[in-house]
Amino acid sequence: MALPVAFVVAVVLCWRFSSPGSLFHVLDHPGERSLHQQATPRSGGVALVLGLLAGWGLATSLGGMKADELSVWMMSGVVVLAIVGAVDDRLDLSPLLRLVVQLLAALFLLAAGLIPDRLQLPGTALTLPCYLALGLTVLYVLWLTNLYNFMDGMDGFAGGMAVTGFGFMAWLGWQAGDGGFMLMSLMIAAAAGGFLVFNFPPARIFMGDAGAPVLGYLAAALSLQADRDGLFPLWVAVLIFSPFVVDASYTLMRRLLAGRKPWQAHREHVYQRLVQLGWSHRRTVLWAYLLMLGTGVSAVMALNRDPAVQWAVVAGWSSIYVAIIVWVGLREQRD
Repeated sequence: MALPVAFVVAVVLCWRFSSPGSLFHVLDHPGERSLHQQATPRSGGVALVLGLLAGWGLATSLGGMKADELSVWMMSGVVVLAIVGAVDDRLDLSPLLRLVVQLLAALFLLAAGLIPDRLQLPGTALTLPCYLALGLTVLYVLWLTNLYNFMDGMDGFAGGMAVTGFGFMAWLGWQAGDGGFMLMSLMIAAAAGGFLVFNFPPARIFMGDAGAPVLGYLAAALSLQADRDGLFPLWVAVLIFSPFVVDASYTLMRRLLAGRKPWQAHREHVYQRLVQLGWSHRRTVLWAYLLMLGTGVSAVMALNRDPAVQWAVVAGWSSIYVAIIVWVGLREQRD
């Protein structure tokens, strides 16, 4: 029951917020660094988060999920990020203030005990000292929170990554026998799917800062939970979300090496460069969906294989990403 509620609430609110008469009808006007051509509401993230909270509230009240310490801390972080993000969509808050709020949300996860004491890789595990585990956990949460926001710049992109990414995490939770983890992942995917109804190209509403950082935060939280509870290691979650992780990380390093400020709006992500090369939003996002499905299926299939197979999967996808980056660069030089 919680899944259709999350989906329907997100759909109905996206429809409402896309109407000029809505209080949440906040327009995103196109600029020189935008890919869209006309002003579009950017309050879809509010609808997504409210859909998720409605589903979570119903599931906990009916006993389908426990409102334990972890879920309460995690949802508290979601609410804080969503509220500040909604304000940011209207007032353009400073990057420093947003970072402080994100740090607070990350500390919520530390308070819930999501601090890995070892870094598990295929075939091995590296023990982490307490101070290093704390620092890396905070950096991991902050990075996923921000990279999802960085990658929310094209119709259907962030919503599609949420549906596929959390969908595969739900599958892995089911395989591991953790019904609560599976349900939480599916609720996030369902709420994102409701948003995607109005965001698939051509988009009628955008996610905005009320939604994208929340999805990155939830990806970090659930992947840390899965690692802590032995459902699947952290590297599996990173592989599932690698279409976003790789593009955002590569673009950040590229901008830093060029001496540009990483928090400034730009059109230098690989997916943005493809659009500038003449690909339509729909063509780009459909190929991205294929990539997302490929990494998700690979992660699921590699999980219980020999370490050599797991490393081969990681190396294979690394080669694919390098090939994509090189190919886009060559196309730009040719054009």
